[in-house]
Amino acid sequence: MTGPGPGAGPGAGVDLDLTADVVDLTRALVDIPSESGAEARLADAVEAALRSLPHLSVSRVGNSVAARTDLGHPERVIVAGHLDTVPAAGNLPSRLDGGLLHGLGACDMKGGVAVALRLAATVPEPAARDITYILYECEEVDGDRNGLGVIAAQRPELLAADLAILMEPSDAGVEAGCQGVLTADLTVRGRRAHTARAWRGVNAAHRAGAVLQRLADHTPERVVIDGLEYREGLNAVAVRAGVAGNVVPDECVITLNCRFAPSRSVEEAEAYVRGLFPGDGYDIEVTEVVPGALPGLGQEAVASLVRVLGATPRPKLGWTDVARFASLGVPALNYGPGDPVLAHTAEEYVPVAQLRECETRLRAWLSS
Repeated sequence: MTGPGPGAGPGAGVDLDLTADVVDLTRALVDIPSESGAEARLADAVEAALRSLPHLSVSRVGNSVAARTDLGHPERVIVAGHLDTVPAAGNLPSRLDGGLLHGLGACDMKGGVAVALRLAATVPEPAARDITYILYECEEVDGDRNGLGVIAAQRPELLAADLAILMEPSDAGVEAGCQGVLTADLTVRGRRAHTARAWRGVNAAHRAGAVLQRLADHTPERVVIDGLEYREGLNAVAVRAGVAGNVVPDECVITLNCRFAPSRSVEEAEAYVRGLFPGDGYDIEVTEVVPGALPGLGQEAVASLVRVLGATPRPKLGWTDVARFASLGVPALNYGPGDPVLAHTAEEYVPVAQLRECETRLRAWLSS
């Protein structure tokens, strides 16, 4: 599966056998470290393996690799997965324990990438749809480094499709759409004073208690779209105040994190958050806001895939790159092996049975 490469150029030092069993391929991918920003060695190996397949045309953008069939089918589907992982937590190399494959990125999402690469190698003539496989860099870090975003800016034609499947861990089930995310800093003002004469000041940290209580009392909304319930959330995730141990703080900053239903626009999400603190003299600065993605279960391209997968769709409670595809007008859903709860944990693993199930079901759909 892995071994000495040609010594230079794409894939130097590593050979990947994309026709090997999906479990072996997943282990090989896990054992090539690829923390965000350091994906070059894995991207080289993936590129070299894909270029060896005559039925695919391959492109490289940074440390992202795209491979396409061009059979002239009227529809095109993208199968996408990210190559990067979070930093290791004592969970390398991989190990197989019964029916579980442990290791950094096994769940998020080298198991899904292995499925995609297996399909790229072994479905040379998809029956009804051309396929674009995109294995991309920097999903786990700031959005401006995200490989899909870089491809959209430099080679947008590579992202043209009728449907996208993002191999995010979903317990081998369909998770449709995704929530939007808004972060904001709410600043409470006071007046400084020496703590020995505290009555001469106004303690901003104490005033912030009313904000925190309002958040604690707030009941987030539940929004049903296409029969799926998206549970919103609004939380204080950081509180910062004080300049010295003997100074009454004149400022307290509360960082808010809002997860909003995909039916809200970014403007509506911002108005929603601001509306919870009307006329109270608080300063609210939105530091980041990204839209979610509607589930799109009524679209035939999505519905046909869901039928073949035989899974009851669930809402995606979180943000994924399906939102990037949605912004490009490409309906997308999350489907991949592994429990998303295990992502980024030291105990990360992927069930062998789910690797095989995802490969089998996607092969059936692409071949039908």
